[in-house]
Amino acid sequence: MDEIPVNEPLETRLEEPTGSLEALDAATEPDEVAAVAARWPLCLSAWARLGEEALDGARPVEAYAYFRVGYHRGLDRLRAAGWRGMGTVPWFHRPNRGFLRSLQGLGRAAQAIGEDDEAARCHEFLEQLAPDPREES
Repeated sequence: MDEIPVNEPLETRLEEPTGSLEALDAATEPDEVAAVAARWPLCLSAWARLGEEALDGARPVEAYAYFRVGYHRGLDRLRAAGWRGMGTVPWFHRPNRGFLRSLQGLGRAAQAIGEDDEAARCHEFLEQLAPDPREES
């Protein structure tokens, strides 16, 4: 039988900076989304949305860069929250979605620029981290 390490969290929940999600919800123009990222650079949801907008606008290299920022900042935040490579980062917890959307988007952008191996790794990692059903944010 596999043992679960006592000191490993089964689930990690991130938090977004106070006020950032509300500002992002109110942003309707790309420059407003960029302003949220500039004001709250730790807001992973802002980086994910910038990436999604770039990908939707057929700018996959730009999208890749935005998603990469959200992904790497998210890994740093996960580690600071106690994640050590084990356990889930559930989608149902809204503040986790910025990181998860960045990871998902990084895979999509990687696919768009021909980085098939990275796209596959991102997909696999996302399925491991957030096996719960995904809904739109």
